[in-house]
Amino acid sequence: MSNQAVEVEILGKLTRVNCPAGQEESLRNAAQQLDERLKDMTSKTKITNEVQLLTFVALNVCHELESRDTLEVEQKKALDNKLEQLTTLLSDALGQVKLEKQ
Repeated sequence: MSNQAVEVEILGKLTRVNCPAGQEESLRNAAQQLDERLKDMTSKTKITNEVQLLTFVALNVCHELESRDTLEVEQKKALDNKLEQLTTLLSDALGQVKLEKQ
């Protein structure tokens, strides 16, 4: 698959970014979300230094991803436990049925 150059605007600056063909809309959406987060952070904190602003927004995004990953792992463990319980119950029930047929 070839890359496509896509122009996005972040903090009023146009930037050309390469992305895989077919992913242009996703990239535009990501750039729009980043722009909104940067503007929101600017209004909440009055930070004007772009490097600091980008650093704080990047840290917030990474924290959100880490929190989501942790939650996903916890949910997977809970589902695995439930599946194990159901498997045990089903195995016990099938064992009972076999005993009753004898």
